[in-house]
Amino acid sequence: MKENWLKIFLKGLCVGGTMLVPGVSGGSMAMILGIYDKLITSVSSFFACKKRNALFLLLFALGGGAGMLLFANPLLYLLQRYPLVLRWFFIGAVAGSTPMMLKKAQIHSVSWRLPVFLVVGFSAVALFSILPAADASGAENPGALFLICAGLVAAVALVLPGISVSYLLLMMDMYNTVIQSISRLYLPYLLPLGAGVLLGIILTTKLLERAMEKHPQQTYLLILGFVLGSLPELFPGFPVSVPQWLMCLFSLALGGGAIWLLSSQEA
Repeated sequence: MKENWLKIFLKGLCVGGTMLVPGVSGGSMAMILGIYDKLITSVSSFFACKKRNALFLLLFALGGGAGMLLFANPLLYLLQRYPLVLRWFFIGAVAGSTPMMLKKAQIHSVSWRLPVFLVVGFSAVALFSILPAADASGAENPGALFLICAGLVAAVALVLPGISVSYLLLMMDMYNTVIQSISRLYLPYLLPLGAGVLLGIILTTKLLERAMEKHPQQTYLLILGFVLGSLPELFPGFPVSVPQWLMCLFSLALGGGAIWLLSSQEA
């Protein structure tokens, strides 16, 4: 089946645009948009079909970069002005993606063991989101080995849905230093960190691809748990007035309906 390259670029645009929104991870958005599996396979089995995988990843990366440039600031502005409405939209998007993820899990018979994976995934991300962040000053002169190891850890957060990379960097006391190093293009810091991230992405995607092939039910339920586990951090509270309730419910339905429609077209 011929790839829809424009759709891949647009999905990258959505993932990139929402990555900087607190409580929304790039992995979650990729899963919600139905492109997560293809990303994992393209990275893990890159050399099996280099031309097609390279084109897919390039278009997705271009879309992601464009999304960060075009939509990150407007989304953050909307998050400051209309936090309830925007966050309820994302909650609706997560809810709308649930049938698609359950379908991918290929559950043909109910077993008491299957919900365990859902609960484990949910609990892991929910507990992660309440861990205290470190003082965000950042170490000024960390060694290369430390940066490579930190990149490995950050890569897991990049690949797995539900885990915010920004919050992980705060926990490791690296957020400010990473942002400053990117803004100054400070290569002695960025190169070992980037090497660790690249190595971590390759290792994590290899493990995930194998798990998806050999244990699809358990893996997709675990991933669904990761995505649902981000909801407590994403939840902004309940509206306090009738107009707010109407706007939030409309936003919830809009987010859920849009993702449900998109996922039904992918089927």
